[in-house]
Amino acid sequence: MTSADPFADPAAEAAADRDAAPQFVLPLVVRIERDAPPTRTDALETSARAVLTFLSDPRTADGGEWAELLRDWEDGRIRKVVRRARGAEWRRAQSLPGITVEGRSAHVRVYPPVPLDGWPKELAKLQVSGTELADPEPVGAPDPALPVLWLNPGLEMSAGKAMAQTGHAAQLAWWALPDAARAVWRDSGFALSVRTPQAAHWAELAESGLPLVRDAGFTEIAPGSCTVIADHPALR
Repeated sequence: MTSADPFADPAAEAAADRDAAPQFVLPLVVRIERDAPPTRTDALETSARAVLTFLSDPRTADGGEWAELLRDWEDGRIRKVVRRARGAEWRRAQSLPGITVEGRSAHVRVYPPVPLDGWPKELAKLQVSGTELADPEPVGAPDPALPVLWLNPGLEMSAGKAMAQTGHAAQLAWWALPDAARAVWRDSGFALSVRTPQAAHWAELAESGLPLVRDAGFTEIAPGSCTVIADHPALR
């Protein structure tokens, strides 16, 4: 969509273009067994790494089997939905084409984008809401040499919602990086941390110009809420 109006808002027009396009979603499934759930921070970090692993996979490159789906997804709203599975559900989810990324305690499988209303039946029946996880021990300070995805300390999000948001932040960082920095990050296995800063530090980060996720407000939080800041050393 283009406009001859010299006072038109380009950002609003771009958003209208995205909304007019067919809508796709990037599915992620986290394994949550009753007797051995992952820790919250590890699940958030593993979700971000799963998104990066998908974006860097050769199948998403031009000519790859997932390239067209990636373009269709990026032409619309960049939606991610996290569902949870255990036992036989997880085994069925593993049978679909995708990539499983393992953390210290978390297993997250990412799939090529699907139409918003066209989820495979093996994934459509999985639960979305109520994905709650905890950190049994305090998490330490992040390694300053590694990327950090900083969560807004003023927002309350379920683990599933926060996993989608860290995935968004990782994707914004990936888009912003030059090829050489992308290669270094990929070779490290996409090492990163997810942490929640003090309010004053968050305020400083928000003014730093680093990639910042503003949520569309489809679930849990208000539209336009700033959720995560991607602090990659190559972007500082």
